[in-house]
Amino acid sequence: MRLPEGKDYWGTGVYRDIVPIERIAFTDRFADEKGNVVPVSHYGMEGDWPSEMLVTVTLEEDGSRTIMTLQHAGIPSGMLSDCEAGWSGSFDNLAESLK
Repeated sequence: MRLPEGKDYWGTGVYRDIVPIERIAFTDRFADEKGNVVPVSHYGMEGDWPSEMLVTVTLEEDGSRTIMTLQHAGIPSGMLSDCEAGWSGSFDNLAESLK
């Protein structure tokens, strides 16, 4: 993930569950640019972050639309708004690339 200021954040993970057209679940860990797992302090962050988090994306048909729900378990409460902004930006980029 690249912030607007140009700072890069790297992550790594493993797919845990894939159900086509329904759900994808994967682990999420902070990493360096080579894929090595690092603590959040590597990025100058503080807080009680778990070493591994779980991201679950579910898809639900709603007429001609699809409702996508994302759950990111393990984010410290003080970081929720920053993480929401990061995911929102990622999905905005995805929507733009799908046009």
